[in-house]
Amino acid sequence: MRTAQAIAWKEIQIYFSSPVAYIVGMMFLALTGFFFVRDLSSPFPEASLSSFFQGATIILILLAPALTMRLMAEEQKLGTIELLLTSPVRDWEVIVGKYLASFTFLMATIALTTYYVVLLVIFADPDPGPIWSGYLGLALYGAATLSIGLLTSTLTNNQIVAAVVGMFILLVLFFADLAGGALSGFPATVVNEIGIRSHFDDFQRGVIDTKHIVYYLTFTAFFLFLSIRALESRRWR
Repeated sequence: MRTAQAIAWKEIQIYFSSPVAYIVGMMFLALTGFFFVRDLSSPFPEASLSSFFQGATIILILLAPALTMRLMAEEQKLGTIELLLTSPVRDWEVIVGKYLASFTFLMATIALTTYYVVLLVIFADPDPGPIWSGYLGLALYGAATLSIGLLTSTLTNNQIVAAVVGMFILLVLFFADLAGGALSGFPATVVNEIGIRSHFDDFQRGVIDTKHIVYYLTFTAFFLFLSIRALESRRWR
């Protein structure tokens, strides 16, 4: 695990010295700020962060793949992936280390939005339950979106392709519950359960259901596993 931590620390340093990462972070803050202000300026404002959370789930579909597109694709393009594969570093340590770096950067960015909570407390009397459960759900949701982005970055040496394919997969998963509405019976249930958005709704309502926690953790672990297998396959080419 020390090797994974070393890789994570190296990638974190790259994140905090990369203009692209800062641009992505600033875009997230600006866009979520728009949803927050829009909610407050509505004719009947609510002392909640429901609009912020709803907006954040949409924004992460676009920004999470942008955060992860470089992680493995750049290694392949520069040829440094061969050094990793021939070094005494296990594949899971590479994937986990790079994933932890992207997750740390995303959590640091999301942490800055707690400024909205401070504003709500100053000017209103919000219910803290939906706020903190919403942040828990957003962290789990973000973890899942990053795992998709890392997989697509592992499968190609082109960062743009990795980002676009990652966004496409996330869009399909985001709107899966809409497709489920056109179905009935067991197929509808399956499609609804696969959808990444429907599992977030309870969190922003203040409900912490272990079913949704297990979904996001399993989702993330599954796509990290696929990333590890994709990296392993390169050893045998």
